[in-house]
Amino acid sequence: MFLDTAIIVLGFVGLIWGADKFVFGASAMARNLGVSPLMIGLTIVAFGTSAPEIFSSAASALNNKPELAIGNALGSNLFNVGVALGIAAIISPLKPPESLIGKEIPALLLVTVITGVLLFDLYLGFFDALILIAITVYFGYKLFRKKSKTGVAPDIDEESLDHVSSLQAVAYLILGLALLILSATALVEAASSIADSFGVSTAIIGLTIVALGTSLPELAASVTCVLKGHHDLAIGNIVGSNILNLLAVLPFPGLFSPGLIEPNLLYRDYTFVLLLTVMLAYFCYTGIKKKKMIGRFSGLMFISIYCGWFTVMLVQLSAQ
Repeated sequence: MFLDTAIIVLGFVGLIWGADKFVFGASAMARNLGVSPLMIGLTIVAFGTSAPEIFSSAASALNNKPELAIGNALGSNLFNVGVALGIAAIISPLKPPESLIGKEIPALLLVTVITGVLLFDLYLGFFDALILIAITVYFGYKLFRKKSKTGVAPDIDEESLDHVSSLQAVAYLILGLALLILSATALVEAASSIADSFGVSTAIIGLTIVALGTSLPELAASVTCVLKGHHDLAIGNIVGSNILNLLAVLPFPGLFSPGLIEPNLLYRDYTFVLLLTVMLAYFCYTGIKKKKMIGRFSGLMFISIYCGWFTVMLVQLSAQ
């Protein structure tokens, strides 16, 4: 048990550090190849914060642990809004950017509803994965067609990229990718071992331990953005990450280990994901239309709902 716990902790460190090195190397390579700063920010950096979820879920699916991957995706979305955004709003009331209700929030709502429809038959298969991949490709196409004067994302130190050669960028890419793959594989094995020790399903481990660990980048990014006064980035980071969690994580179990899923993943976990997503959309919409902030009370509501979900899950586990 101690060894598995240590491996999980090291796996989280490896995932986060590997994602950081991968993003830095990819950004430097893109910069050297003449890719615009906007594209670096909107693609590579956005991928970076979701890389732990993506790689750990891919490893789960390849190891025939699909419910660990699904639990990771749903649990990460619950944690991102319920805890990361809740804490950010408590630290400092958030002012939602107007652009959110025009594109990002509708996209998040659409993807969340489509995910519910695909999971409704309690089966995640190849066809479901293709639908999610098609939506991902469509969003990616729209993203690359988008024209904007926005500069490089603040996650990247633009000056530091100028001093990185292409050879160094490739080295960072390989190092980051290797860390992501190795850490994800070790994390899945250790998490599965703990699930067996406690006699609980891998879905529960995915919803809790793995989801919490892989969501640490979003929590850190949101708190950092709030402390620096970047409210739009704090919210945008969560919205973008939740979209990617559903679109880029769920196809893996559908492609590599299709099959039936636990009913609680739909009836309990997805229901709370939908509730928090609708609440986030409502607070953003009213915040923009009525010029209100997403305040500390809203943050407490997010955290309370997350705690409510966690309590329901524990009660159901104890009753089994």
